[in-house]
Amino acid sequence: MSKIHVALVDDHALVRLGLKTLINDQPDMEVIGEAGSSAEAIQMVANIHPKVVLMDIRLPGEGGLEATRQIVNRFPDTKVVMLTSFADEELVMSAIRAGAVGYLLKEVGNEEVLRGIRAAAQGESVMDPATTTRMFARMRAFERKGEQDAFHDLSQREMEVLYEVSLGKTNAEIGQSLNLGEKTARNYVSGLLEKLQLSNRIELATYAIKHHLSERMKPE
Repeated sequence: MSKIHVALVDDHALVRLGLKTLINDQPDMEVIGEAGSSAEAIQMVANIHPKVVLMDIRLPGEGGLEATRQIVNRFPDTKVVMLTSFADEELVMSAIRAGAVGYLLKEVGNEEVLRGIRAAAQGESVMDPATTTRMFARMRAFERKGEQDAFHDLSQREMEVLYEVSLGKTNAEIGQSLNLGEKTARNYVSGLLEKLQLSNRIELATYAIKHHLSERMKPE
């Protein structure tokens, strides 16, 4: 059985020793290289081409994120998993943008680390449950903020007109529903197109649906 070749990048020798002992005890994986800085990490990967790199974020030199970025760009067959003490959502996002396939905290159990290595070797993403929960919460907060910002510049009346447009109503029907003249309704629609920089009523309706306007227009 071919083994998963793993490289360890951490500036603490004791951390590398513990990981090396854990990994080398597994029948399906083996540590084939170690590095203590970003420059050493990049050179090591160039020399030995490991399948998986366990990378700390805080490293001497350019840091683990830049090392990850360069490794992924130059050696796409090598998968990088961040193994760090920092449970920071911004760092998680930065690691993903740099090309890491996983993000694990050093406090996770041994089995979680081994599972992460095996998943990365298969090209799968891995993240510890606590970090995943925080990331989903952050994403939901961003989505809610995006939905609020989508209508930030609209008056209550404009939102009502937009909602009516999303229901497929004509200007005359909108006027009747909102007690407006047809011409006034048409002017509101034209104003919405200009404000939202959209081209036609279909795009207006799509915009309203995409940003869940119906949820905001529910009666209290």
